[in-house]
Amino acid sequence: MTTVGTHRGSSLSAAGRAGVMVRSFTSSSPARSALLIFALVIALFTALLTMPWATAAEGPAQLHEALFVATSAVAVTGLTPVDTAEHWSTAGHVVILLGIQIGGLGILTIAALLAISVTRHLGLRTRLLAQEGMPTGRLGETGTLIRTVVLFTLVIQALLAVVLVPRFAVLEGSFREGLWHGVFYSVSAFNNAGFVLHPEGLAGFEHDPLVLGTLMVGVFLGSLGFPVLLVLYRHRWHLRRWSIHARLTVEVSVVLLLLGTAAYAALEWNEQRTLGELSWFDKLQNSLFASVMMRSGGFSVIDPVDERSETMLITDALMFAGGGSVSTAGGLKVTTIAVLFLAILAEARGHEEVMAHGRTIVASTVRVAVAVAVLGVTLVLASALALMMISGEQLERPLFESISAFATCGLSSGLTEDLPPAGLYVLTGLMFAGRVGIITFAAAMAMRTERVRYRLPEGRPLIG
Repeated sequence: MTTVGTHRGSSLSAAGRAGVMVRSFTSSSPARSALLIFALVIALFTALLTMPWATAAEGPAQLHEALFVATSAVAVTGLTPVDTAEHWSTAGHVVILLGIQIGGLGILTIAALLAISVTRHLGLRTRLLAQEGMPTGRLGETGTLIRTVVLFTLVIQALLAVVLVPRFAVLEGSFREGLWHGVFYSVSAFNNAGFVLHPEGLAGFEHDPLVLGTLMVGVFLGSLGFPVLLVLYRHRWHLRRWSIHARLTVEVSVVLLLLGTAAYAALEWNEQRTLGELSWFDKLQNSLFASVMMRSGGFSVIDPVDERSETMLITDALMFAGGGSVSTAGGLKVTTIAVLFLAILAEARGHEEVMAHGRTIVASTVRVAVAVAVLGVTLVLASALALMMISGEQLERPLFESISAFATCGLSSGLTEDLPPAGLYVLTGLMFAGRVGIITFAAAMAMRTERVRYRLPEGRPLIG
């Protein structure tokens, strides 16, 4: 009797200790809570995709395949080692769609809540500066903020579906199929996921401006981020009322969009395997589509394998840049790129402070931008090296796949399908780190800001 009681006591004690450890891990930092939440959600969807009913063929999916696709869906990436249309059943497609939606909403809400938690942990001056990027106003309460994020997401996705459902109903010859495809692609587009339900992908839509245009609008809006969408909704085109975050995000996004379109068109205009056989309108349309998708959308009409090496290198750069902060897009984020560029410009001009649009960008923001960029480069290079060793490939495809996974873009050079389980686990970890890690790392860096009440003697190591 005593032995049983002791055994139960020890079991309860172990469970209690586990609970204490979890509470200690999550309560010490909102960033850690985000990591744990996303890990648990990915585990849940992995379990669902390993069910026999989730696959079209007999038997359940293998663990490494289910884990990879679950991570890709929740991290709204779009990379997959199997054909989404043919490998998974309709129930599996529903699971993937739910993963994309929950992942997209989770990214927006958690990033928004982390932004609020940052502003509450810092001093008054820094909070006022931070709130310029996260303009809550009447949305200061957490519940209202989450409802607003969800409402924005659902309304935009519904508007996209209103356009896509009738078009797909005509193309598929069935309203039921058109409804399913329209809803799926609307969710996948706004969340920058890049999953497709057609076995050949979007290869047959290069002459369809309605489908391509709608997908572009959805991806671009999703890549701007909730703070920017809120500013656009409130102030429309009154630029003077825009926050500095909104102005930098829109400016850099448009510049990268135009540069990507021009570069893609110039390099692929006469290539027979890509744009060469299309009309001039379709060439421009597909160049614009490719440019939008490079920065996180993940949809592709033209297979990146058929593109020139120079085009793939430009795609690498645009994928790495990514989209806006607190958005469904990945990458370093365009505001990080903007701050780094402005810091270089200020140094070249001999200015002591970094300035933009009549505002001084605080030194702590510049330091976080540098830290995020260095962390991103390190993760990508380490992953590319691991993939080269695992696959025996040269640099081009492993680097492309690593950047796509880190930036949660979803474009593929075809390497993912050829990788063994070890390579898939590398990309799975990179997708998780690229989606959640950068957000939480930046938030953790900001929350650690504290005033030092002393100053050490200056030291000037030689640079360059």
